[in-house]
Amino acid sequence: MKIFSAEQMTIVDHSVVIAEELVCNFYKMSANQWLRHRYDVKTLCDLSSEEIVDGPFAQVVRYAGRHHNATLGSAVYDFYKICLQDNAILSALRESPALVLSPFLTYILVHELIHIVRFAKFYQQFHAPPEEKQREEARVHDITRSILNGCGISGMAGVLDFYANWQESEDGPEV
Repeated sequence: MKIFSAEQMTIVDHSVVIAEELVCNFYKMSANQWLRHRYDVKTLCDLSSEEIVDGPFAQVVRYAGRHHNATLGSAVYDFYKICLQDNAILSALRESPALVLSPFLTYILVHELIHIVRFAKFYQQFHAPPEEKQREEARVHDITRSILNGCGISGMAGVLDFYANWQESEDGPEV
């Protein structure tokens, strides 16, 4: 499987910063509120076999976190991991010349961060029935589009067109 190069990892880091800022601003969250949503972003080389999926460009996995010195169950918190699927992302870039890595990653990360905020604020259950998950995906794509539409990121128009085409067809790529 293809993984991100060192140069591409720099773009991943930059895209994470941009996505966090955009989502934080959209939800009008302070830095303290943002830090309460515990998550990490990992790429293919750091994923366990259970975190690698075929199809989507990324997925959010939820774990039960606990501080190392906490013994009570009340100290457990949700910890989310955004698992970027390098091979799927790189494949989409090869197949769709209008896509550029930085804005494409920004879209993917904004989308996944919106999921995390919605789970953390109880707008959506993490373990929902399939029909509800499908409706939630559509909602999150709409929110992602509204955040990124007109954001001034070079190359974003191609990404938004890519996802507009996806939304028009039932068989398009997952985020």
